[in-house]
Amino acid sequence: MSKFYIVATPIGNLEDITFRAIDILKSVDLILAEDTRVTRRLLDKYEIKNNLDSYNSFSTESKKNKIINLLKDNKGIALVSDAGTPTISDPGVKIVSDLYQEFGDNPEIEIIPIPGASAVLSALSVSGFPSSEFTFYGFLPHKKGRQTIFKEIAENKKTAVFYESPHRLLKAINSLEEFCEDDRKIFVARELTKIYEQKVRGTVKEVKRYFEKNNDKIRGEFVIVVSGVGKPVKH
Repeated sequence: MSKFYIVATPIGNLEDITFRAIDILKSVDLILAEDTRVTRRLLDKYEIKNNLDSYNSFSTESKKNKIINLLKDNKGIALVSDAGTPTISDPGVKIVSDLYQEFGDNPEIEIIPIPGASAVLSALSVSGFPSSEFTFYGFLPHKKGRQTIFKEIAENKKTAVFYESPHRLLKAINSLEEFCEDDRKIFVARELTKIYEQKVRGTVKEVKRYFEKNNDKIRGEFVIVVSGVGKPVKH
């Protein structure tokens, strides 16, 4: 039986990887990486010498066919992203979809999750907001539909989570300020698990004031968590 592993890797700190993930990365016939340069640093740390190839949003039909043919030859393949769990707001979702389309319910092909780090769950776990139910929006669109999503977040009774880039952080907070009530609380996590990890929590206005005064902190990768409308949140 050929196996295709979805392997979660660290979101920053390279020690945040499971023993099982390391064993899989050592044992498969091929590792597919979003960016081979990023993945190579992880492999070097754990002295993993294995075949490495790229798979990302620019991958061609021929790359897909190569992967399918390897699986038909009973090869083991691991898919990793630059950080965190592959296929979650990640181009890896396409190859998984292609594999189901190609093989269907073929018992000779198994797609196996190797769980681990997730920026979404890491941010939620320290936000202090209810997380039994939440809505994940991934990366918001740059233009079309962006304001519609902020209106939806403003009316959402569940905790909302989304990713944002540094140059759109204040724009996102301004949109939340426009549509949300004044006492709505948000939590902004920057560079989770990395050296300059930072977490800012407060009302939308308070968080906005902080980043306006500390513009030098608007660097790296951001996860924004928004409390649900009408949900009492303790300070």
